[in-house]
Amino acid sequence: MLEGSCLCGAVRYRIDHAVEEVTHCHCSMCRKAHGAAFASYAGVPPAAFRFTRGEELVVRYPSSPGVTRTFCGRCGATLQFIDERIGEIGVALGTLDSPLSAVRQAHIFVDSRADWYRIQDDLPQHSGDI
Repeated sequence: MLEGSCLCGAVRYRIDHAVEEVTHCHCSMCRKAHGAAFASYAGVPPAAFRFTRGEELVVRYPSSPGVTRTFCGRCGATLQFIDERIGEIGVALGTLDSPLSAVRQAHIFVDSRADWYRIQDDLPQHSGDI
């Protein structure tokens, strides 16, 4: 079990599933949603994710066909990337409060990376999603 929350703590969630892989997405939409060089997500089945507090504060934004992004309506913290096309929730890793053990990681959509950022680790890099 993992727990997490938004920046202000008004929204809290729980994941009842092992995180097996983390992706660092460099697409322009994730960069804009996070205001950073890339967004780090852990994919979990929808049934394994539940809000434990503040769900009424969660704002949903349909960013593209089949994809909904969520954030806290109070502090603006990005929470999820809900991909209805594959039935998975990408949980924004920066919101985890629980420690996460070492898991497989990869960079995705690296062809769209910010021109000012250079990937300097040895993780696998994919031009598209994996």
